[in-house]
Amino acid sequence: MKILVCISNVPDTTTKIKFSEGDSSIDTTGVQWVINPWDELSLTRALELKDDPSSGIKSVTVAHVGPVSSEPTIRKALAIGADDAIRVNAGAADAYFVAAQLAELVKKEQFDIIMCGIESSDHNGSEVGAMIAEFLNIPSVSAVSGITPENGIPVITREIDGGREKVTVPAPFVIIVQKGIAKEPRIASMRGIMTARTKPIKVVEPVAGESLTQIISLEKPAPRSACKFIDADNPAQLIELLKNEAKVI
Repeated sequence: MKILVCISNVPDTTTKIKFSEGDSSIDTTGVQWVINPWDELSLTRALELKDDPSSGIKSVTVAHVGPVSSEPTIRKALAIGADDAIRVNAGAADAYFVAAQLAELVKKEQFDIIMCGIESSDHNGSEVGAMIAEFLNIPSVSAVSGITPENGIPVITREIDGGREKVTVPAPFVIIVQKGIAKEPRIASMRGIMTARTKPIKVVEPVAGESLTQIISLEKPAPRSACKFIDADNPAQLIELLKNEAKVI
């Protein structure tokens, strides 16, 4: 069996975001790019499965839709342990476009398990995984917190209201993973960093596709108001502020 892990190239969470002229795009000057955290956990679990002889997993490939500038992030995924990588040479216009490109890869390469993080830490759209499954007309399972081999069959654990459920679906399938899929992201070893330099990144041109969304403008959230301190001996003032200003009581 072959696993495809879809990864996003996102700004480090400590990055201070600036907008370009016109507030229609992000100014990427000086931005430190990393693997989307949910995708990194997804990759970690995929590699753990490959390490388990009973899983039947033979290879782990990472795929990304983005320009050549995103290849350092792809190399990080290879250093962590992915066997190879595929980059679709196109900007990630929107979720629909990205899903269409990744679905085409699956059609050509015949992967058995497609793993996607629940969302990217920049756009927080939670759309790509389900869209890939719809393009391919294959099963998808959301809210996945675990996948383990049992008698040669991948058993998927997902979070539901009030508990967890275990399901199996026929391959190929898409799983949309969330926190819990792996305890901690795997860290690249020095040997992994060195071998990543020679691992292949296959570059493919995008198939014809359209974007369904357009960014009109970007706006930062309003700054938080200053914190107010209330004397512990004056509960009446606290109640008055909670009632008339914060409007929570």
